[in-house]
Amino acid sequence: MPDTVLARLPLHPTAARRHRRRPKGPGEQTRVREILSYLAAALPADTSPAARLLALQCALRVNTTMHVRLPKGVLRSLRLNAVQDPWRELERARWLRIIPATGANEVVAELLDAALLGQAPARPDRMRAADWALRASSSSTARAIGPLPQLASAYLAAHADPQDGSGLGELDQMARACGVPLTELPTLLDQLAATGLLRSWQACPDSGDLHWTLAYGW
Repeated sequence: MPDTVLARLPLHPTAARRHRRRPKGPGEQTRVREILSYLAAALPADTSPAARLLALQCALRVNTTMHVRLPKGVLRSLRLNAVQDPWRELERARWLRIIPATGANEVVAELLDAALLGQAPARPDRMRAADWALRASSSSTARAIGPLPQLASAYLAAHADPQDGSGLGELDQMARACGVPLTELPTLLDQLAATGLLRSWQACPDSGDLHWTLAYGW
């Protein structure tokens, strides 16, 4: 009997699409929301908004050995490239330590909270979430008025419906995540509305519920 040769047939285009990698775990918005919640509990209450913005990017970009390489382009996008205090602040909080970088265009750090390993999905998914957070916090208007509006922008976007931009949350949770006293939150929300980053917001003093609608273009 002659030998039978099994030829490898080319994949049908639809089959090739089925074999493309799919994200593992939650989407970018959900991942950013989870990391913001983690940071609200993990960082000292008086951690500055600039340090929290930096910690958000580090937490999303950390690898399985607890190291993160943060390109200076990311720091420029957040307007943190000329500021050393956020790094030192996170070092003083014992959340990370800076280590020597091999390139001039990056900052390298080792994160010291092992709980992050339980928060991290596959690296490509984390990088997409980091880019999502960067876009949500680095609009030209938010950058012009400082780290706190940038962080608040990311928080509100992460907790909003992606279809209509409406959000529902709690005032005290946003205050903890942004590192601001609860009494200062209405002023911050008014600032975001006045600059066009937030279309509207309202809060219920009795329940502590916060409702908001994002502006178009977020």
